Amino acid sequence: MGAVGVFVLLVLLGTFINPRLTPYLIAEGWRQGGVDRVWVPMEEIAPVMARAVVASEDANFCQHWGFDMQAIRKALDEGAGRGASTISQQVTKNVFLWQGRSWLRKALESVMTPVVELVWTKRRVLEVYLNVAETGTGIFGVEAAAQRYFGVSAAKLSPAQAALIVAALPDPKGRNPGRPSGFLRGRARDILEGAATIKADGRAACFED
Repeated sequence: MGAVGVFVLLVLLGTFINPRLTPYLIAEGWRQGGVDRVWVPMEEIAPVMARAVVASEDANFCQHWGFDMQAIRKALDEGAGRGASTISQQVTKNVFLWQGRSWLRKALESVMTPVVELVWTKRRVLEVYLNVAETGTGIFGVEAAAQRYFGVSAAKLSPAQAALIVAALPDPKGRNPGRPSGFLRGRARDILEGAATIKADGRAACFED
């Protein structure tokens, strides 16, 4: 009960206090001797960046309550090669839990994600995600990625630059948005098409002003 109370308190505090330290950030900082991360509010992130990450990672972000049941069913049908974690699940894992594929972590994530969804707005969930996601070796968040790879702030990212950062998210240590391969460029083009689609059909409405 004490652990549950601490978690609920942290979620409540997270509505207005930015989670600048997470278990994974601490672990990577210790392992690498420091990490590069600059927190920026949603207002200082190019809107296309937010749309691109939703289109790529969780297209139905505005329509679910933490779990995308349609994506889960598709993942079950297609096997272990396909993921179904929503942005809300990834935020819960990145902020409150540890990395890895253990059943204990997945069980805790399943219980904790609806609490985060209940307390935080969709815009807040996405804002936290954009600031804690690993975007390169020792790089966390879109501001640090924008500066490192393109020499601009997150607010000044072009659509192509934003899409390249998002295209690297599944393998941030193995993909370099600043020196993209042909595969990464192609993936970025697909992501931009998806970003335009969710803007047009209203699936970006929950996090855009």
